[in-house]
Amino acid sequence: MDAWRTFIPISCNAAAAYTTFISKSSKFSANDKALFITADGGGSNSTRCRLWKTELQALADEIGIPIEVSHFPPGTSKWNKIEHRLFAMISKNWAGKPLISVETIVSLIGSTTTKTGLKVICKVDKNHYETGLKVSDADFDNIDIEYLNVGTSNKWNYIIRGFKLLN
Repeated sequence: MDAWRTFIPISCNAAAAYTTFISKSSKFSANDKALFITADGGGSNSTRCRLWKTELQALADEIGIPIEVSHFPPGTSKWNKIEHRLFAMISKNWAGKPLISVETIVSLIGSTTTKTGLKVICKVDKNHYETGLKVSDADFDNIDIEYLNVGTSNKWNYIIRGFKLLN
């Protein structure tokens, strides 16, 4: 059965919230070769967001495996098959139900399943993440990033390696 993990951050630094969620909700082993993330092209996880890449570097350092990221080109995230499959089922599940609280939303998302076996795991992230953070040029230059020449822009696809891997 497929399981899709989603989270509802109460704070608004999505880059930090997303990487914290992966770190706490996933188990990684020495046999894992990489973590693959697809991301849309805008917002706090866009190709240009320095904080997003800095947080991914911290996550790669923590979990000890490379993180490969592929961004959907601007305006095309609606074709993300996983999100389309997930959000269509969530929308059906909560259709006509009043979204009166965070708990209600989590319950409705978390009870979503499909005939093909998709199960959604949903949790509230009550951590506080500082907003408005700026990443210095020196900190950004310390990211171990390799841009891949795939697609029409070499900034949409990259690998961030953890520094633990170098030892």
